[in-house]
Amino acid sequence: MAPEQEAVLQPASQGTQGDTQQATGEGLEQVEGYRRPEHYAPEAWSAPSQPFPDIGEASFGAPPPLPETVHGPDDRVQITDTSVYPWRVHCYLLITTRDNVRYQGTGWLIGPHTIATAGHVVYIKGSGVAARDGWAQSIQVMPGRNGASLPFGSITCTNFRSVTGWTDNGDENFDYGAIITPSDIGSTVGWFGFGVWSDSDLLKTTGNIAGYPGDKAAGTLWYAARGIDSVAARKVYYDIDTAGGQSGSSVYRVDNSDRFGFAIHAYGGARVNSGTRFTTPVYNNYVTWKA
Repeated sequence: MAPEQEAVLQPASQGTQGDTQQATGEGLEQVEGYRRPEHYAPEAWSAPSQPFPDIGEASFGAPPPLPETVHGPDDRVQITDTSVYPWRVHCYLLITTRDNVRYQGTGWLIGPHTIATAGHVVYIKGSGVAARDGWAQSIQVMPGRNGASLPFGSITCTNFRSVTGWTDNGDENFDYGAIITPSDIGSTVGWFGFGVWSDSDLLKTTGNIAGYPGDKAAGTLWYAARGIDSVAARKVYYDIDTAGGQSGSSVYRVDNSDRFGFAIHAYGGARVNSGTRFTTPVYNNYVTWKA
């Protein structure tokens, strides 16, 4: 039998501003009211009050009428103190496409000026609208948004990254990207680490997801967690409740007081949801993009 792959990690940072929330020591965030199911430089900006469609609809069209991302009881809990670490690392994204249509998504800081997210957040592929396909026109990044409150303001971003597996081929196995901010907001709010783990390690891991679902009040942050269901070479599968608008969220693990992303949430499913796995090539690209 081949030896287990040792984890390869990029470190996290808690930032320089405000408080840090401690985790439970069991791989979960310490969120009041949440119980893991037993069976598994900112600009002045006013937060938009209306909800926007999920950015996934730009590339994939409107979802079917049946909910496919919340399985059974809705286990998500709202986070209201979003100004503390780790919640302030999660970013609400207001995406404007090339044809001036607005959508929403989620991202998370991985360095002073770099936000990880799904590829279909930054690059629209296969929409059927010629003027829409391609790189987003702009993305407003709002770290730690809580409804009408923007504790760290909003940053207009026009510098994006992805890979040809997504931009040329639209292959969901390569659905990951990044937003490069013009300011070092991560130095203030902090960022998550990220890493590459073996199949067996991930299958023993509790996955945590926080993001901005479109089925909740506009711009509110929601959290849920559960064990990993299965893994593939480039994907991770989990029965963690999510909804449209959470495309690009971090699927992360808690190690002591540090948080490390190991996948990027990108798709819902009838039984499990899934994210793009941090493999060595994905890891190396993000190391380059955060430099």
